[in-house]
Amino acid sequence: MLKNLHEVTECPLGNRNQRVDGGGTAVELADLSGLAPFTYGLEYSAPARGGWTIVHIGMLLPESHQVFVCAQSCLRGVVLSAAELNDSDRFSTITVDEESVLDGNCEEIIIEGITHILEGLPKLPKALLLFTSCIHHFLGTDMKLVFGELDRRFPQVGFVQCWMNPIMRKTKMPPDPFMRKQLYSLLKPAKTDQRQINIIGSNLAIRESSELYRGLEENGFFLKDICTCRNFEEYQEMASARLNIVTHPLGRPAARELKERLGQEWVYLPVSYDWDEIGEHWKCLSDLLELDWDVVWRSLELWELRRKAEEALIRLAHRLEGWSVVIDYTASSRPFGMARLLTRYGFRVERIYADTISPEEEDTIVYLKERCPHIRVCPTVYHKMAVLPRSMYEESGGRVLAIGQKAAYFTGTPHFVNMVEDGGLYGCGGILELAGLMQEAAMEEKDTEKLIQVKGWGCFC
Repeated sequence: MLKNLHEVTECPLGNRNQRVDGGGTAVELADLSGLAPFTYGLEYSAPARGGWTIVHIGMLLPESHQVFVCAQSCLRGVVLSAAELNDSDRFSTITVDEESVLDGNCEEIIIEGITHILEGLPKLPKALLLFTSCIHHFLGTDMKLVFGELDRRFPQVGFVQCWMNPIMRKTKMPPDPFMRKQLYSLLKPAKTDQRQINIIGSNLAIRESSELYRGLEENGFFLKDICTCRNFEEYQEMASARLNIVTHPLGRPAARELKERLGQEWVYLPVSYDWDEIGEHWKCLSDLLELDWDVVWRSLELWELRRKAEEALIRLAHRLEGWSVVIDYTASSRPFGMARLLTRYGFRVERIYADTISPEEEDTIVYLKERCPHIRVCPTVYHKMAVLPRSMYEESGGRVLAIGQKAAYFTGTPHFVNMVEDGGLYGCGGILELAGLMQEAAMEEKDTEKLIQVKGWGCFC
């Protein structure tokens, strides 16, 4: 049954006792209960496309080729993703039609299709990422047979199993973390280099503003990341690392698999906007690398870096007095942590767009409830968001600063920090750079409509 979105009146909140604003699409922190405050049926997809898709993630594997095997209607989005990257030469498709489903020869179609594609390329890729879709799961396609035959025909190509399977979007292993894990499946056992450290499971390389680079280099270590690997040989060198660092929560399955398969130790040191937690991360890393934490602290001059960041935030908050700040979950895996940081230095954070809340932010929620109970938590995929006025910018007299594309879209502001997945910001240096990005966003208007339609923001594979 079709719904008239303009007439829907039911409350979207998972807990019906929570009070909502007049539009029925926001709950104040003071009334928030639980980590999943909203319930959904029909969902809305805002035209903010900066978040990475499985196509973009797959492009991180150097000297690779992607093949998607699915129905023609499903291919449209992934084809456009590849075209936007100007990487169509690294991308091919095999169409699944009704006849092939009825004939029950999906395995043969995949094998012969891949063979045709590879024989038609100027040279064989080092890796081929094979994406199967929902229909193959429904039909019970024998992928072990498929990969076995492909390995026999093309032993010089590394084949990687991937999923384009939206029905698994809310399972324990959705396509996104599975894709991040599979990126490292071709790493082969290698002799450990005690000086090498990897960043695992991130789509964006940590920026040079982070003190992580200097801290490692000054102590004789070097950092590798698939985001910066220029060729397949450099990618294979990641197998030599003594330690894998995970900075994004969806990268943990990849680190667990590498621990099991290659014996690489790993540690979860997520992006943080809390000074104490950042300090704990550096203390943990120092212990793992058998370094003297006090010496590391002094050499990095973290107190000085923190002081500069705090002063920058205080100056900007004073300059933006009377402005509202809105944050969304696509900009950071810890939007509430970012809000906590900003409110401490005088910013008026008014809204946080997030459909669910990470368990990692429970303590942060408690803090914000006590000190900023009127911050509104808003959904992004609840269907009524499609028709609500996006007029906050105009109503505020043009004084809205957004962090993230969805926040910019829903508020209608041209003043926004255009980043996804924390934008590579990390540590004290990352917070200092965030202050600079916010100042730049406040001073200069962006073409919001044009920018947020670019898929996979920051993907230049």
